[in-house]
Amino acid sequence: MQVSLSKRCIAELFGTFWLVFGGCGAALFAATFPNTGIGYLGVAFAFGLTLLTMAYAIGHISGCHINPAVTLGLVAGKRFPASELLPYWASQVLGAMLASGVLYIIFTGRAIWSLGGFASNGYGTHSPGGYNLLACLVAETLLTFFFILVILGATDERASKAHAPLAIGLCLTLIHLISIPITNTSVNPARSTGPAIVVAAGGNFWALQQLWLFWVAPLVGGLLAGLFYQAVLAEHLAPPSVEKPITYSA
Repeated sequence: MQVSLSKRCIAELFGTFWLVFGGCGAALFAATFPNTGIGYLGVAFAFGLTLLTMAYAIGHISGCHINPAVTLGLVAGKRFPASELLPYWASQVLGAMLASGVLYIIFTGRAIWSLGGFASNGYGTHSPGGYNLLACLVAETLLTFFFILVILGATDERASKAHAPLAIGLCLTLIHLISIPITNTSVNPARSTGPAIVVAAGGNFWALQQLWLFWVAPLVGGLLAGLFYQAVLAEHLAPPSVEKPITYSA
């Protein structure tokens, strides 16, 4: 039976909350604690594990998009109705904002704290490795393209659905291993929006000013992946065959 749109949106809200809380929380609290902490390898796995666990928890309810780029890619790939795109996006962004707010409450619970970048994404001087705008644009677009491609392939009717969350979660982990030094890894506009708003609320607006890239690049990558998969890799029903007339040899 089809789950109602309202329940699916609630699932998306909580799923995105968990992704941002778990992934960005690992970056804020555990990456450098104590001294070395879990490092960026641990943060990469934190993002992958949040997606993996939520895929099993809400995949059967909402599809576990928890990412506006995923929803757009699925629409482009004809796997999701365009009429439900905006409600899903709103739920995902709200979940990311709520998670960022809770992270802020915990983060400021220490006697001494400095907001800093608050796990925001950035380019140029705000890129962890100092990568310029073009490099970050290319990285985010390409990595989102392959992320959506993996999602579409792993959830294809011809694929084994039981292992889809594992493939998708490990793909997100790999993406973070590649791109944390470049942009701090977005591939998810909602994930980028929550921390950027917190940084802006603290009086520093750079993350909000650079947020456009982390909407444009993932959405373009997701759209291209959906169109490519639908046009090239999807299974299309063959047109009905026309029976040849029976002929008799002399």
